Amino acid sequence: MLNLFKKKSKSVEVLAPLTGTTLSIEEVPDPVFSEKMMGEGIAIKPTTDTVVAPFKGTVKMLMPNSGHAVGLLSEDGLEILIHVGMDTVSLEGEGFEVLTEVEAKVESGDPLIKFDEAFLKSKEMDTLTMVVVTNPGDFQPEQFLTNKEVKAANDPIMVYKK
Repeated sequence: MLNLFKKKSKSVEVLAPLTGTTLSIEEVPDPVFSEKMMGEGIAIKPTTDTVVAPFKGTVKMLMPNSGHAVGLLSEDGLEILIHVGMDTVSLEGEGFEVLTEVEAKVESGDPLIKFDEAFLKSKEMDTLTMVVVTNPGDFQPEQFLTNKEVKAANDPIMVYKK
């Protein structure tokens, strides 16, 4: 009888926003991410050049002058930041093409950002992409799928419980 009033927990999957290999966030060579100052998350060494939506939700933030990062809100209320590369903000948008807009409704797999890998490498920029949860609040991390080959919008990289 008491279970009737107990809130049922729900798992929220974050799919890979890029095809590539997942790494622990602690392995990122930038303390802002590796020390989780931005939040808990995971990193992806991409083998593709287009960041896609990892769930159904809304685009809440885009870096307007640099195009290197996007913030999303899932239908379940989980907020994430997808950040392409390290120090890529210094390129002021060069090498990036934003494919969405703030407040756009997105489905899993919808393209968000395209980057020019050859250009970034020519500027000695790493394309390592961080995916961090920026509003843990009611969400508890359940699983981080590190050291895995993942396909964009197909394979889960993180699971949170609400």
